[in-house]
Amino acid sequence: MSKAENRQLMAILPTPLVHKFLKFCYFIIALLVLSCGETKKDTQTDATPSKEETTPTKTTTNSTKTILCFGDSITAGYGLEDSEDAYPGVLQEKIDALQLDYTVINSGLSGETTAGGKSRIDWVLNQKVDIFLLELGANDGLRGVPLSETRANLQAIIDIVKQKSPKTTIILAGMELPPNMGQEYTTEFRQLYADLAQQNNLDFIPFILKDVGGIKALNQKGGIHPTVEGHQIVAHTVWEVLQPLL
Repeated sequence: MSKAENRQLMAILPTPLVHKFLKFCYFIIALLVLSCGETKKDTQTDATPSKEETTPTKTTTNSTKTILCFGDSITAGYGLEDSEDAYPGVLQEKIDALQLDYTVINSGLSGETTAGGKSRIDWVLNQKVDIFLLELGANDGLRGVPLSETRANLQAIIDIVKQKSPKTTIILAGMELPPNMGQEYTTEFRQLYADLAQQNNLDFIPFILKDVGGIKALNQKGGIHPTVEGHQIVAHTVWEVLQPLL
């Protein structure tokens, strides 16, 4: 209805009816305003997620266990184009294939001796370690280090691991030397690993280079460090002892 029509209508109607008509119009307008406000409010409420919906549920799990391979160039993967081809990396592949919740850490250092390992073991144990694989001593033997010193250093490393991380399982990897080092020395060298494993009640790998050491096709030039294929065999040797512990 136009303004002119409103004026004509109010001129015709008596004054009391005019007042009633105006009140009725105001009432209708008020209802419309309130109705629009509620609709807008409902629309905003529906479009805005609740606090519970916008806050993601955090499920933090720290269940992954750690296997730390602590050794020399054999563990480090000396001479390989990709360090993941070293036996610790192969172990990780085996673990992942079985969907086991373990992470393998390669803490090998080329040229490392038992004395060097002893000096850095405290720093390495600043992380949580569930299984500790100790592979050291070859460089001692090749340098002719007194066996009493090698034995003492390995025992010290074992003692530190047990002291700082009592729940850690220790695997000792044995080593053998080439015959040109002398029969007496090589025999005693091999035996010291067996003795340490027995005295400390450790899981034991008699010779980590089993079926690899001394085989030309499985070693790099120089005959000491395994090839990629050699590391596959080393990983299998370690796995025979490691798998039952997982």
